Amino acid sequence: MLNRRQFNKGLLTLALSGLATHLHAKDLLTLNLLMGPNRAYGPLLADPKGILDLPAGFSYTVISKLNDVMDDGLPVPDRADGMGCIPIDEDTVVLVRNHEISLPKNPKSDALADDTLLINKPSVAKHAFDSTVDGRPLPGGTSNLIYNVKTGKLEKQFMSLIGTIRNCSGGTTPWGSWLTCEESVEKASDYIGKDHGYIFEIPSSANGLIEAIPLKEMGRFNHEAACVDPKTGIVYLTEDRNDSLFYRFIPNHKGELNKGGKLQALAIQNTKQFDTRNWEKSSWPLNTELACTWIDLENVESPKDDLRIQGFEKGAALFARGEGIHFENGEMYFCCTNGGKQKLGQIMRYRPEASEKGGSEQQHGRLSLFLESGNKASFNYGDNITIAPNGHLLVCEDQYSDTVNNNLKGVTPSGEIYDFAKVRWQTEPAGACFSPDGSTLFVNLYSPTATLAIKGPWSAFKA
Repeated sequence: MLNRRQFNKGLLTLALSGLATHLHAKDLLTLNLLMGPNRAYGPLLADPKGILDLPAGFSYTVISKLNDVMDDGLPVPDRADGMGCIPIDEDTVVLVRNHEISLPKNPKSDALADDTLLINKPSVAKHAFDSTVDGRPLPGGTSNLIYNVKTGKLEKQFMSLIGTIRNCSGGTTPWGSWLTCEESVEKASDYIGKDHGYIFEIPSSANGLIEAIPLKEMGRFNHEAACVDPKTGIVYLTEDRNDSLFYRFIPNHKGELNKGGKLQALAIQNTKQFDTRNWEKSSWPLNTELACTWIDLENVESPKDDLRIQGFEKGAALFARGEGIHFENGEMYFCCTNGGKQKLGQIMRYRPEASEKGGSEQQHGRLSLFLESGNKASFNYGDNITIAPNGHLLVCEDQYSDTVNNNLKGVTPSGEIYDFAKVRWQTEPAGACFSPDGSTLFVNLYSPTATLAIKGPWSAFKA
């Protein structure tokens, strides 16, 4: 007899295969009810504090929150998004946290001063990448949190980058830094001084605001996330657009991104302009690997914000809003937020070849569709992604609705989906990342900003 987990898996496979679209409305309702949350660690327990529901044995601590006064005298900013965890020593890590703060629709709005870091302090302004015409640093940036995993104490926090726009996600590097990505292509105007849409590198050794230097050869586009293959130093990049591409940056010198390199877009071998989104029809089944090539891109600073158009015209594959990406054990997974027939989200898997070093128009790596959701209760709008100590994916949902129902979803190596945590606030979880020893999961609540440290029996479920 099938147990509930096996039965749910069979139903999920049915939905993902597209057969669910042929069921009658009554059958679909039954299907949705049966595909309820898989209680991998046991049922979620209601949080008496009304912040985050977790299974028994797990607990969280709020280590930083909106408007806490940091060690540099600045308040913790709002809209905490992507985040990376980098070891400092055996006990201590640095969390580099993005703040996805936009320019206001009305540049003359006084709300700027209330909602952002536009502070008239010379010590802040001199480090800003960009400022308004009246000299105020632009609102986006990153903050660093020095945290002792052994004692569970926050030892220090401060701003490390300022003057950018919509720092959405990013990724850690093997050489101990965080790549923070602007999800904005704002151009210089009569209000701001510079073009935006770049990646900035934050060293783990930063002890305050760094000089903000854009890595322009990594491309100007609606950046989302990044990850690095430690063997080659190649950086893989996602783009948050409905017609986005999947990029890679091959540095001239491994580990020295500021010395330039080559930007390319992924294409499917022998199939130009392959559409991975499965919107019109489910033309690409699960776990079917496709051989890939890479296409050189030109004029990567893209003053017209047309890199994805250029790449597509050359034959690059299309993706549905590429978001969080994570590399581990020789392969990477990345979310496509509204991919799939139901537009509820996909997860892609890319496996670079062992010899992949970055030539043009050569076969390098294989791409497959690891997950495609056909049911909101199972998986809805996956965003930031990481890998847990038990080898499962852990995905932050980012649903758009008046009443948010966002969860941290676990995904087993065989594609089973389960609820790990439920956010009780009207916001999204973001920036999920683990301490190097695997004991602590760090996650942000987007707005109002709160950064949580979660501990528990991670090895209790390994299926």
